[in-house]
Amino acid sequence: MADHTADRMDAAAAPPLTGKNHKPRPEPEERDRVGTQAGTPRGKPPRNRPRRGPATTNGTGLLGGTTARTLGLLAAVVLLAAVALASVLIGYQQLTPEELHLAYAGYTGSDTDLVVRHLRVPRTLAGLFVGAALGAAGVIVQGVTRNPLGDPGLLGINAGAALAAVLAISALGATALLGYVGFAFLGAALAACVVYTVGSLGPDGATPVKLALAGVAISAMLGSMTSAIVLQDRATLDEYRFWVVGSLVGADSTSLPQALPFLAAGLVLAVALARPLNVVALGDDLARSLGTRLWLVRTGSAVAVVLLAGTATALAGPIGFVGVAVPHIARALVGPDHRWLLPWSAVLAPLLLLVADIAGRVVVRPEELQVGIVTALIGAPFFILLVRRRKAAGL
Repeated sequence: MADHTADRMDAAAAPPLTGKNHKPRPEPEERDRVGTQAGTPRGKPPRNRPRRGPATTNGTGLLGGTTARTLGLLAAVVLLAAVALASVLIGYQQLTPEELHLAYAGYTGSDTDLVVRHLRVPRTLAGLFVGAALGAAGVIVQGVTRNPLGDPGLLGINAGAALAAVLAISALGATALLGYVGFAFLGAALAACVVYTVGSLGPDGATPVKLALAGVAISAMLGSMTSAIVLQDRATLDEYRFWVVGSLVGADSTSLPQALPFLAAGLVLAVALARPLNVVALGDDLARSLGTRLWLVRTGSAVAVVLLAGTATALAGPIGFVGVAVPHIARALVGPDHRWLLPWSAVLAPLLLLVADIAGRVVVRPEELQVGIVTALIGAPFFILLVRRRKAAGL
């Protein structure tokens, strides 16, 4: 009897239940707090919780809209034209716009006319062509290999061109740019073909990792062969060391027209690869599911890089860091879309190259620093910062 009385007293003292035997619903403020702490979507987030920022910086770049990108590209073209004009006028002998005009409108064969027509203008045009080729080639290499640190030299192009140039100098006695520019282009093409063939071995075909490893191995082998030839021939070394540092001085009105068709073909092919490269960036499996022929995209990319970087290397020697740095600058401005990356890189790269060439003429006047040395001085800190940033991001 006492036990039944105690049970009734406990039941009377207990709080009333609503529905099934659950805890009562908390107040709104408490429910919001509990739901947020539990990680459930119930309730509102606390006011001091930081909101997510817009994704435009990483997804679309600083210039998010089509209008902003187009106007920015036009402004970059205008700036490039101004820098090209400065490249013609600035040097050991300062020129004026009137002298530039008279060199073509009223040619008299004077020293000024010769400097303009045979030195400054071909050198500036070479900077425009070589820069555009290196910028576009860098975008393609980074896109097809999905390697943010990739450059045209990753496919063995620089090493192949260097070995072919050395063979032309030592075996055939070539002593001018026109004498070995064709051999350098042929060597770049053959080296890229070997790298692509080696990287395509195996059931998976040409994967980005295999292409990168094959490029490093072939470049090391070709570089050792080049060193062996150069160290045994002093005359070859004297001619080769001027070309290998990267210079726009040797370009003339004869070699530029020969290189222009190859550069034009490479740029057209690069534009055609813009959309497929956007799909390849999603990954091999997803690209295959969307109907993309990866072997065709990679083969076309290799051909475009050979046409662009091979011709640029043959004209000016191996110029480093331009193909690595410029695509990242363009990507920060317009995002990862290759349809915008290619034209922006083709404009920003010659802009950087001409600025470096002008700086090389001014810094140690009356002497000159070759443009390859200046780009290395500018690009090395950028490359270090890029590696540190990628490491911090866990890439």
